[in-house]
Amino acid sequence: MKVILLQDVENVGKKFEVKEVKDGYARNFLIPQNLAKPATKQNAKWLESQKEAMEKEVEEDLKISQALASAIDDTEVNISVKVGDEGQLFESINSTKISEELLKMGFNVKKSQIQLEKPIKELGEFPIKINLDHNLEVQIKVVVTEEKAI
Repeated sequence: MKVILLQDVENVGKKFEVKEVKDGYARNFLIPQNLAKPATKQNAKWLESQKEAMEKEVEEDLKISQALASAIDDTEVNISVKVGDEGQLFESINSTKISEELLKMGFNVKKSQIQLEKPIKELGEFPIKINLDHNLEVQIKVVVTEEKAI
């Protein structure tokens, strides 16, 4: 029996693939679990419309990622921290802190997208790479400065 997979099914196939499976497996497991639909002409038309909708969604997502990449590229992020008498930082700058600062600036970047080998523990300027969706990569500059006492 030919079926259209509605989800990824281990050892069978990926979502929206048309696969030939045993009749019993399709009727007793895949279809009742909403993992597949029979591959009829009507369901084939439905599949085409779903694929078109997914392609449009991917294109929209790519445009958003490209706009974010062009806006954020070469941005300078200033982070002020308390510094001790000997110049040591009272806190280290990690990807979470950088992500929060970018969010304050209006850029929605996940901390997992920020490529930081180890937390920053000194004052200065540091180039940081950000891997956005669709394999887009940008670089920002993080400037760590001493917090001024009020």
